[in-house]
Amino acid sequence: MIKKIFAFLLLIALAGVFLVVLQNYETPEELNLTAAYYAEHGAEEVGAANLVSAIVVTYRGLDTLGEVTILFLTASILSFFLKQREERGKRSVRASSELLRTASAVLVPFIFLLGAYVFINGHLSPGGGFQGGAIIASGLVLLLLTDPLRKVSSRLLARVESASGFIYVGLGIAGIFLAGGFLDSRVLPAGTFGTLLSAGLLPILYILIGLKVGTELSGLLTRFQEVQVPDGGDSPDLKKGENV
Repeated sequence: MIKKIFAFLLLIALAGVFLVVLQNYETPEELNLTAAYYAEHGAEEVGAANLVSAIVVTYRGLDTLGEVTILFLTASILSFFLKQREERGKRSVRASSELLRTASAVLVPFIFLLGAYVFINGHLSPGGGFQGGAIIASGLVLLLLTDPLRKVSSRLLARVESASGFIYVGLGIAGIFLAGGFLDSRVLPAGTFGTLLSAGLLPILYILIGLKVGTELSGLLTRFQEVQVPDGGDSPDLKKGENV
């Protein structure tokens, strides 16, 4: 009873905070100095048609590196604790429906293709590395729903994730010596504005972010799968899946 009262009071307090924020919020009529600089000089300095990408990957490159690092640490910590629960009793797994298997066979290749398209074109259109990586991981979710016993190569995911992060940091350091600072996209020529080969180093950085985020989320999903269906567990309803 005390917990329910405490939770209720906490909700009232949060509602009061949001109400005060809402009442005092004012929509700015003009950009601040930093935002104005990005808007006026972003396309010229970075060469990216998507100004958000220019800000996230170049002007705020260190922040993006920190966000990817946090995601990596979160996935690593969860994998560590899930590893402790991996030794569990055997459980049977029901065979998935024919509709799900057919839909998976048709949709998964297009999901992976869409994820790659989103992070490859992140400097030209809405999207980017984080969104594309999440889309690729969602394709893996569909594969595991179709065949829970499917074995995914954790070693391959780890290698791609590590290589992507290493190259990303290496290119960032190259910007210090070859351009104007860490993760400066001017390490490569800006190219023609609005084309795929434009914005200097930015497209490559987004590809690396997409691969890193996609493999980190996929690795976390496979760890959950290993906990739910321990390796070596036999199932009377479903044969062991093929390797990916």
